[in-house]
Amino acid sequence: MTTSTKAAKIDRLAELTAKNETTSGSSLWREAFRRLKTNKMAVIGAVIIAIFIVVSVIGPWVAPHSPTALTWKGDIRPNQGQFIDTPRSGNWFGLDHLGRDEFSRFLVGARQTLLVGVVSMLIGLIVGAVIGGASGAAATLGGKVGQKIDTFIMRIVDMMLALPSLLLAVSIAAVMGQSLTTVMIAVGVVQIPIFARLLRGSMLAQGGKDYVLAAKSLGIRKRRIVVTNILPNSLSPVIVQATLSLATAIIEAAALSYLGLGNPDPSVPEWGVMLAQAQRVFENAPMMAIYPAVGIIITALGFTLLGEAMREALDPKLRG
Repeated sequence: MTTSTKAAKIDRLAELTAKNETTSGSSLWREAFRRLKTNKMAVIGAVIIAIFIVVSVIGPWVAPHSPTALTWKGDIRPNQGQFIDTPRSGNWFGLDHLGRDEFSRFLVGARQTLLVGVVSMLIGLIVGAVIGGASGAAATLGGKVGQKIDTFIMRIVDMMLALPSLLLAVSIAAVMGQSLTTVMIAVGVVQIPIFARLLRGSMLAQGGKDYVLAAKSLGIRKRRIVVTNILPNSLSPVIVQATLSLATAIIEAAALSYLGLGNPDPSVPEWGVMLAQAQRVFENAPMMAIYPAVGIIITALGFTLLGEAMREALDPKLRG
């Protein structure tokens, strides 16, 4: 094959790619963004997420008191059943069982909760995308070797999916030991098979598109088609899933902290840790558990609303 022929085929592949991205990529994202702006569910979710991020960023600076200071310890008399769990002057959310300002701990704990959720999601996204991309590429390239690689990878992923997510996360956290890093890794590992399966399926679906068949008919190498065309066009559902997984990661991280597998330093505020600490005084001071629980629920709701709205906006079958 001459150099001019190769160059012509590459130019034709670029033309097909540009056409596909223009009609199915850029226009799809512009249309999805337009639909998101008019979708009340997406707007509500985006507002909740924005508030959560702002609180997480500025929380330590706007907190009225130190989240670890036992300033009002003398006001708490657990032996007499006297817990200050209602708002009062200087303590908007009351005091916890050690006399610490609950509102300050709530603001500072938002950052730890966001950090755990984002890092866990990124671990699952990156590792899952690598595994799913490798499996999808092997299946798309075809051949006996590729099919065997795809089958082997997917059977491992299936075994991970067969285990309940929380049980798998608890097992990993128990083996690795109690720490915030352990929680991130444990929750991230749970997310890996979800992203792997999703990206592989999306790549297989893209492999049957007209632009891929046209590129193959031009004699373009399959490996080039997979890397430059199929993989980039398969990322839309993965991005949507990342938004949904953030909500799941926050809930699962809170669950691990609640079970005592989170940060070994109980003085460091985190919503899951605060929820676990409130368990011991729930009968006398139920609001100590309600504040972090509501924060977790509303934050997870925000990510879920935005993720579902993005899925509907990007899915041609669900668009009206």
